[in-house]
Amino acid sequence: MAEYKLQVTTGNLEDAGTADRIYVTLFGTEGDSERTELDNVGIDFRTGTTGTYTIKSNSSLGKLLLIKVEKDPLLTLPEDEWYCSKIVATTPERDVILFPCYRWISRGELVELRGGKAVKVFEENHPLLIKHRETELAFKKSLYQWEIVDEKVPHKIHFNHISQLPAELRFSMSKNEEVEYSKRTIGRELFFKGLVGSTEQWENIEAIKTVFSSNKTTMSEYVADHWQEDEFFGYQYLNATNPNVIKRCLELPRNFPVMEEMVEPFLKRGSSLKKEMEKGNIFIRDQKIMDGIPTRKLKNGDPTYMTVGFCLFYMNPENKLMPIAIQLNQQPSDQNPIFLPSDLDTDWLLAKLFFKSSDVMEYEAVHHLMNTHFLAEVFAVATLRCFPVIHPLYKLLIPHFRYTLHINTVGRGSLFGPQGPLSLSSLGYDGLMELMGRHLSEMSYSSLCLPENITARGLESVPNFYYRDDGLKLWDIINRFVKSIVEYYYPSDNDVRQDTELQEWISEIFKHCFLGNKQSGIPASFNTVKELIKFVTVVIFTVTAQHAAVNNGQYDFHSWTPNGSLLLHKPPPTTKGQSTMETISETLPNVGETVTFVTMVWILADTYSDVVYLGAYAEERFDEPAPKQTIAKFQAELSHLSEAIAARNAKLGMPYTYLDPTQIENSVAI
Repeated sequence: MAEYKLQVTTGNLEDAGTADRIYVTLFGTEGDSERTELDNVGIDFRTGTTGTYTIKSNSSLGKLLLIKVEKDPLLTLPEDEWYCSKIVATTPERDVILFPCYRWISRGELVELRGGKAVKVFEENHPLLIKHRETELAFKKSLYQWEIVDEKVPHKIHFNHISQLPAELRFSMSKNEEVEYSKRTIGRELFFKGLVGSTEQWENIEAIKTVFSSNKTTMSEYVADHWQEDEFFGYQYLNATNPNVIKRCLELPRNFPVMEEMVEPFLKRGSSLKKEMEKGNIFIRDQKIMDGIPTRKLKNGDPTYMTVGFCLFYMNPENKLMPIAIQLNQQPSDQNPIFLPSDLDTDWLLAKLFFKSSDVMEYEAVHHLMNTHFLAEVFAVATLRCFPVIHPLYKLLIPHFRYTLHINTVGRGSLFGPQGPLSLSSLGYDGLMELMGRHLSEMSYSSLCLPENITARGLESVPNFYYRDDGLKLWDIINRFVKSIVEYYYPSDNDVRQDTELQEWISEIFKHCFLGNKQSGIPASFNTVKELIKFVTVVIFTVTAQHAAVNNGQYDFHSWTPNGSLLLHKPPPTTKGQSTMETISETLPNVGETVTFVTMVWILADTYSDVVYLGAYAEERFDEPAPKQTIAKFQAELSHLSEAIAARNAKLGMPYTYLDPTQIENSVAI
């Protein structure tokens, strides 16, 4: 008689346990066991517990290949789903084998768990496992399908409502409850203040501070007090939500005719614009990619406004990035003056307000939504479709797609619905989709690789650039982690080339994410281990660090609407000396529009109790010692970086926390 010991773990999610009957059947190279009920004395399968069970067989089953799990109802009780985390089997030969599950199991559902070390497709050598692998992928391809919403942007999962998603891909009950609680809290506060749906204009800018007086952060209060200052305006292009757009300026564009005498008063005494450009101290933000996109019209037919211009920055001797010239449209003319810090205070402030408004629209649509959320969705769907759960890259990547399909499915409706905040922006739905399409058509592989991105923009030596400093350290840590895992499973380039599932994975990403654009430099296939390491590093960095960098500061920097509004009601100034603070107030969104935008950034930047931070890997999927050791080393490096960032931040007046590993979620989950 051969005995197999099974340690069966029920997850610690809310209502993960079950009172139903659980049966297992073991399959080995020498036969299979009887279908056996797992039933100990007392209550089995309670939330967060592990039970040990014995399965007996007349003889050894040989090498253990699969465990079939089934669930039948107890009496006539209603459906009682069970969340099984894992089963660890100890064979008569003393082999201990991990069978990861990490999914909900319903009645009548047959689940076959694959255990042991990660296996690539060309390494399979048992007919049962070959068939199991083929069947699994065929089912997943039928379950997860591509849908094209717009030919210009990355494709999406075909599900249009979260109820269509498998339960393990949806938010936990606790997160759902917390999100709904936040929405109710926000709604009550706005209702009692009489702000919901109001079409009234703000009496003055200071009155905007009443929107969410109960939800203040140190940075949000700082922004409200300092948003008019040039030093803070420049700081945000390095360390706020969108540090992705400025670059070093070595030569002025012909359509931005800034003259030496215009900016000389704002440069180091005795210097000149030409000298400062030669020293590498001049930077530029060019919004030309938005040129020609029409703005949205309001229901009453009134237009909304956006500008598409230039801003010139100077890194002064105090290492402060200062704006020194703004032109609000691409073509110079008498009606398109170049605004300067020496202009009337309200003229200069209005120019910064218009320029920042266009940047915020591009930031939300492109650098936040498309370049993290939409890319993450394609990465996730391709992983689910192309890799069986036993594949090493599935085991590595799946934790980084936790909740991504849920948040994106919800987000498309809430952000882009008829009353969604992005649909209410000056560009509206159509304009933002056009903007995303333009960016995607120009996207390069190097723009997604932070070290190459920084070099291409000439920002290697810019002082006080904490996004770059922390981001590059994170990139290196993630890259070393990925290199260790990939090289363990792919010891040669030939292993990469003959992995047909891997080749299909990158092919689907190339087609459905980057729309087959060969000019982008994105690989359509892999030929070397080095190529694979680089791309997997891009994937993990994008869905963790990059998303945190552009997402987590949204409430801090954008709850104060004048610091960057998605909507403007008045046209940009065409002459100087005509503006007042009343002009600025009238340009900003009305009360109801303001609270819509602020509600969005509150929810998107919020944190919830079931968050999983970068490197946590709460689900045990690898069965071999080597990857487990690599994960432990990864976690240690992240911890050391977090300590270094905390020590640095303790010396800063404005700490930069968004790339602290203890603040980076392991996936795009909000």
